[in-house]
Amino acid sequence: MQKTPKLFVTLLTGRTIEQGVSRELGKFSEEYLDNVAVCFIDAEDLRKLGIKEKTNVLVSTGHGAVVVRAFKSPRGSHHGVIYVPYGPWANAVVDPDTDSIGMPSLKGIPAIVEPALDKPVLSLKELVREQFGKENNGGC
Repeated sequence: MQKTPKLFVTLLTGRTIEQGVSRELGKFSEEYLDNVAVCFIDAEDLRKLGIKEKTNVLVSTGHGAVVVRAFKSPRGSHHGVIYVPYGPWANAVVDPDTDSIGMPSLKGIPAIVEPALDKPVLSLKELVREQFGKENNGGC
């Protein structure tokens, strides 16, 4: 039985132009899902994981886990660092505690990334149901 490769990485989250534009189309749109439920990974790290672009990966931290689609980072070499755009999928793996400053820490989060070939990227409704145990009918 072959062992699934795992990488110990540092997770960064932040805004992207695509995330902002697709948010205007609605958080329940396919465009939003396609631009936010993603993880940008260094090309060498994709090879270490034995995967190609658009492969589903599981990102896990001490605060949660979420399946997103992996893409080669367009930002040059940065081994051991992954980037997930702001949104509900990133929120699933960041610490919600704000340490009384009003904003959670969204950068420098220790994480593990591994292939998730048999797991789907959840839609926003499915993700909210999984994370909070209820249906969200409104504007996340």
